[in-house]
Amino acid sequence: MTASDQSREPETRVDKAQYLICAVLVAVGAFLIYDAMALTAGFAKVDPVGPKMFPLTIGVVLIVLAVVLAIAIPRGSVGEADAGEDVDPNSPGDWRTVGLLVGLFVAVIVLVQPLGWAITGTLLFAGAATVLGNRHYFRNIAIGAVLSVATFYAFYSGLGIPLPAGILDGIL
Repeated sequence: MTASDQSREPETRVDKAQYLICAVLVAVGAFLIYDAMALTAGFAKVDPVGPKMFPLTIGVVLIVLAVVLAIAIPRGSVGEADAGEDVDPNSPGDWRTVGLLVGLFVAVIVLVQPLGWAITGTLLFAGAATVLGNRHYFRNIAIGAVLSVATFYAFYSGLGIPLPAGILDGIL
C-alpha cells in the first residue's frame, strides 16, 4: 500500500431505503398540519392553546426530523445495533414472514364483522405467534381466545365500546 492509499477514508455506504422513512415522515407531518388547520375552536372559547396546537407541533416536528434525517443519510449515518442484539443489519429482510403477517391482518379486517372479535382476535394471536415461530398451536389458540374474550369485555364493559360479536352474538 502506498501512503496515498492509507490516507483514504473508508467509503461510507449510503442506505437509500432511509429516504422512504423521510418521505413517510413528511407525508404524515403534512397531513397533521393540513388536518389541524381544519379543526374548529371547540367548546372552550377561553382555551389559549386550542385543539390545533398539538397536531401542528407534531406535524412540524415530523417534517423537521425528516429534513435532519435526509441531511444525515448521505453522510453515512446508520443506526447502530444494540449490544445485545443478534441481528445482522446487512442481512436481507424476511419478506415471507412480513407477507404472512400482512395477510393475517387483512384477513382480520375482512373477517371481524362476520365472525366477531372473539374469533378473529383468537386467529390473530394464534396466527401471528405461529408465523413468528411458535409451534405450540393449541396453546396459541387458548391464549388467543382468553385474550380476545378479555379484550372484548374490557372494551364493552370498561370503555363502553362494543366490538363486533359476529356469529357469537347472543353468546357473549
